[in-house]
Amino acid sequence: MKGLIQRVKYARVDVAGESVAAIDAGLLLLLGIETEDCRESADKLLHKVAHYRIFNDPAGRMNLNLQQSGGGLLVVSQFTLVAETGRGLRPSFSRGATPQQAETLYDYFVREAEAQLPVVASGIFAADMQVSLCNDGPVTFLLEA
Repeated sequence: MKGLIQRVKYARVDVAGESVAAIDAGLLLLLGIETEDCRESADKLLHKVAHYRIFNDPAGRMNLNLQQSGGGLLVVSQFTLVAETGRGLRPSFSRGATPQQAETLYDYFVREAEAQLPVVASGIFAADMQVSLCNDGPVTFLLEA
């Protein structure tokens, strides 16, 4: 399981011209699910996302995590994160989970995040989404579990 996290001042997801999810300051998580992923993978990645120290403390150092910062989490499914891009000029998605497996794990991840964090929003699985954000820093990390 791969998660691309971006520290944001705000982030929003639109589908068919309508806003379906939004957060103020916090993290935008683009979530990629691979064939071998399971609930344990989701739990490990969620722990990293919630506890990764990328928010500034009063001294301006990245010492605070999402929970300590009081920020929100916006989760967006992104199967292209698991693409194999090492050879050729066209990505291969053979490592990606089936849509059914990915949706089950995506829904599980979002439910667990909602149980652990005060502000959680999510896009619509497999929808054609437009994601708007203001990357704060910019600060972006690829996490794997």
